[in-house]
Amino acid sequence: MDRSLAPANEPDADLPLAGVRVLDLSRILAGPWCAMVLGDLGAEVVKVEHPIRGDDTRDWGLRTGPTNTSYFDAVNRNKTSIGVDLSTPEGAALIRQMVREFDVVVENFKTGGADRLGLGYAALREENPGLIYCSITGYASDGPEAARPGYDLLVQGEAGLMALNGEAGQAPLKFGVAAVDLFTGQYAAQAVLAALYQRSRTGKGRRIELSLFDCGVAITSYYGLEALVQGKDPPRYGNAHPSIVPYGVFEAADGPLLITVGNNAQFHRFCTRVIERQELPGDARFATNLERSRNRAILIPVIEEELRKRSRSQLLQVLRQEGIPAGEVLGLHEALVSRRTEDSGMVARFEDGGATRWILAPPYRFDGCRLPVRSLPPPLQRE
Repeated sequence: MDRSLAPANEPDADLPLAGVRVLDLSRILAGPWCAMVLGDLGAEVVKVEHPIRGDDTRDWGLRTGPTNTSYFDAVNRNKTSIGVDLSTPEGAALIRQMVREFDVVVENFKTGGADRLGLGYAALREENPGLIYCSITGYASDGPEAARPGYDLLVQGEAGLMALNGEAGQAPLKFGVAAVDLFTGQYAAQAVLAALYQRSRTGKGRRIELSLFDCGVAITSYYGLEALVQGKDPPRYGNAHPSIVPYGVFEAADGPLLITVGNNAQFHRFCTRVIERQELPGDARFATNLERSRNRAILIPVIEEELRKRSRSQLLQVLRQEGIPAGEVLGLHEALVSRRTEDSGMVARFEDGGATRWILAPPYRFDGCRLPVRSLPPPLQRE
């Protein structure tokens, strides 16, 4: 869907963070994601990059412009960019001067790196006492591994995430996207929003700290608690669910489909009206979800046998008629160009200097309207 852009950083009083100014000193993914979320919500975000090489991600992914790539574009919409060499006294002094006019700073230097540049919280608070300063590190800044650089893949392994991903018997497997980085950036944006709200009442700034490792542990969620309760790793279920049965990817006569039977009433309709096995709901082994989970090795083969007798279109029609959540398994490109995605407005297409640029839109809707892509990810601005 073609989109038109508002002038970069044009104030819009209807946007929730209109008037908030964010100085993005971060690079790669978690920090830029945090700043982009704030920009999506209406803040003016100025990204500070090295004037020659820019953000590392300008060299990652597929080229989308002279200084832009798909990776960079994915986390830097709704920002402008300036080139500043922070390692020079002049560059650091410029940032200290600029911060007087900003509400938020986001940085992800290695622990102690910002302080060595004269850009740590203590130094910038002297310039702006109401500043909200958000630091993202690999590991806790007061812990024994504070000096270690943090990378998503390392934390996925060290937090146990790779051990819960994939099929039983498979080697440890990372998530398809940098899940720890993305969650950390989202957590950071939430914390900044909370600090802005508090400052509106107290006038005081805050220092926020998040580490990739802490966020990696946090997103183990119910799997993490199950491991603690059992005193061992929970089984890996691949596309199935540890607690809900039947749930996952199943093969119809002509290909895969997704089925998620969420409660006992749905299970009854699934058995009697979809796969036409009237006896299954009355079997004590399958009467409740807890029992179905315990006896999945008996139940799932029966379900698989029945599903393979029917086409996907036939199954999806009946499943939807019966109010049982079900869907297709699409390729990534197929999903992004689907009618469903087009109707959602989640993919925006722009003509930029004679070239087509695609940008994923913010997922937020306020009062029925999706928040806009106000400016494309910026080109690198040389000094």
